[in-house]
Amino acid sequence: MPAHAEDWEARIASFWSTVDLDDPEAAIAAMRELAGERGPEDPDALFELGGIHDSTGFEAEAHELYAAARERGLSGARLAQLNIQQGSTLRNLGRLDEAIAMLEATEPDPSIGDARAVFLALALRDAGRPDEALRLCIEALVAHLPRYQRSAAAYARALTDDD
Repeated sequence: MPAHAEDWEARIASFWSTVDLDDPEAAIAAMRELAGERGPEDPDALFELGGIHDSTGFEAEAHELYAAARERGLSGARLAQLNIQQGSTLRNLGRLDEAIAMLEATEPDPSIGDARAVFLALALRDAGRPDEALRLCIEALVAHLPRYQRSAAAYARALTDDD
């Protein structure tokens, strides 16, 4: 990775740690400036620009930018993050079937941890599938329990098993 790319990544990280989401116009303008350094076709820049639109409540614009980042070959951790963020955006836009499909297809990645389970559970709940949502959340927690893993897993399965 060229030195300027590392600098850009550091500035992106700094942006996200300091951004004032209560001032959407300024936040979007600042990210546009950062993204502009990479050019209009750069998938990483498009993803980050989508993220600030998403974070400031401009879901439709975020979805367009996420789609453009995906089309231009976004990869690695940012692709895993995009799947979570775009899935959440689709849910917020009321496109539940698309959100569920995207989140179900999301591959594990250390950068997202159990986020897939959280956002998929929210989409399932909104789609009128609360037992599946609860099962998913419990199953995501089982590995983190110091005790009762077997019981919790069995109770989770019982929520949706047709016995």
